[in-house]
Amino acid sequence: MIKNIQIYRTDCTNPYRNLAVEQYLLETAAADTCTLYLWQNRRTVVIGRNQNAWKECRTTQLEEDGGFLARRLSGGGAVFHDLGNLNFTFLVNKEDYDLPRQLSVIVEACRLMGIPAELSGRNDVLSGGRKFSGNAFYEHQGKCYHHGTLLVDVDMAEMSRYLSPSKAKLAAKGVESVRSRVVNLRELKPDLTILEMAEQMEEAFQRVYGLTARRLDGANFAPDRIEALTLRNGSWEWLYGRALHCALECSARFSWGEVTLQLSVEEGSVREAKVYTDAMDWAFAAEAERALTGRRFRLEELQEALRTGCPGQAGEDLCGLLAEQDI
Repeated sequence: MIKNIQIYRTDCTNPYRNLAVEQYLLETAAADTCTLYLWQNRRTVVIGRNQNAWKECRTTQLEEDGGFLARRLSGGGAVFHDLGNLNFTFLVNKEDYDLPRQLSVIVEACRLMGIPAELSGRNDVLSGGRKFSGNAFYEHQGKCYHHGTLLVDVDMAEMSRYLSPSKAKLAAKGVESVRSRVVNLRELKPDLTILEMAEQMEEAFQRVYGLTARRLDGANFAPDRIEALTLRNGSWEWLYGRALHCALECSARFSWGEVTLQLSVEEGSVREAKVYTDAMDWAFAAEAERALTGRRFRLEELQEALRTGCPGQAGEDLCGLLAEQDI
């Protein structure tokens, strides 16, 4: 049961440090406490934990324009951040994780400003049928967060400039423009500012939880830990990883997301497996990779490994994808 709430708001716009602070707040989440973290990134494409950077983002263009590529811990797809976007994170211990309550803070903040808002599916918040907030989720060692975006006055042209959705994703979602699917809240409230959005989020947070929030001082955070995480977040290894020189590569799009599977095979066995996906289940890729690594390169064995190592619809769909290959 939540007995305390706290807020941390930063004026830092470096995505590597902001994501480091987010992870630090997760690692130090206290019992019976919910923390709301509000932050902004300047010209950044943030990809999901298991995505292939080169396939999701025009990385060269982004770098030439002075932007950042960042990778988050949570699953899901690529998103664009600029200073017209406000990011939020709710951080709690697992037993206090309450997604409907957390999402209701966003709806309440909009209500306070006279903007109608409603929830859609598992991870979107809409106004008039158009999306202004997407959310993703992460859990580690009994601690959880859910974070997302609030489109206040995002440059939609910049968003289209850097994101490169796959043909499969475009086919699944249709070819209508980005502008027809999403909305900046400033279109609905022309005088809205990031500052007002942040203040209304703080007010709504306190109203929904019925508590007065304590404000955190970033000066009290562990500087060595945050610096280490910041360096990791900006490293080549973390951002790009290593696409395998593989004997098999196959891709498909399913109801739960898009997936690319790469298998490096030596002497008849899978030496290494790599799964790229925008699935909301952040753990799925690692589970599938572990299941396939070391297995003989035979369809039946690979399918058996997937059904054992990552049971469920996603694992079954990967089995079907493998069955379509010439193995």
